[in-house]
Amino acid sequence: MKRTTIILTMFMMGIALIAQENNNQETKGNKNPAAKENRTTGEYRTIFGGDHTTHGGYGGLAVNWSQIDGKDAVLVGMRGGWIINHGISIGLGGYGFANDLSYNKTIDGIKDDYSMAGGYGGLVIEPIIGAKWPVHVSIPILIGAGGVSLYNNNYYPYDPYHDYSYYPESSSAFFVLEPGIEVELNMVKFMRLAVGGYYRYTSGLDLAATDSHALDGFSLGVVLKFGKF
Repeated sequence: MKRTTIILTMFMMGIALIAQENNNQETKGNKNPAAKENRTTGEYRTIFGGDHTTHGGYGGLAVNWSQIDGKDAVLVGMRGGWIINHGISIGLGGYGFANDLSYNKTIDGIKDDYSMAGGYGGLVIEPIIGAKWPVHVSIPILIGAGGVSLYNNNYYPYDPYHDYSYYPESSSAFFVLEPGIEVELNMVKFMRLAVGGYYRYTSGLDLAATDSHALDGFSLGVVLKFGKF
């Protein structure tokens, strides 16, 4: 419950800061009589609507480091979205991952080598704060689902026909919520580099000899984005 409250608070703060930034920019830029008239008549200002709404979009490659089930893991993924008024992006994202390719687990009384691999993805909502500054902040939040498998990595030196085994011992689906915070650098007009930290929270796994929240935890990553911002 505390995690959910923190995530919602981060998201609402991002929206509030975007709205304030848009309001300040419009106030500075609108010095003509018509703009003054609009302010005096109490016209509503919105995030998604208005006469000066801008649209853009991007696609990007992401690489994250994390720990999964106590082992180092690399997550490689893609992310993309529709950018509205330079202040918020709505799109899709996903990652594939694998942890240490050889570690011991005891399943059904037998100790063998296993590895864990899978992936997840879903909707990404990303408030962007101060997008026109060379260095600024974004708050991506991924909401989706995924699947993971525990693979048997046994070596059988005395069996010439089955000397190496690599098959899923156990599999599980899960829902995922992953909020994060990124520092973005406007490298050139069409490219941004983001460095971020994230927390992955899942609904729980049903894997043999594995903690139900083995996927939960922090990750650090880099995202390279290309598009119209």
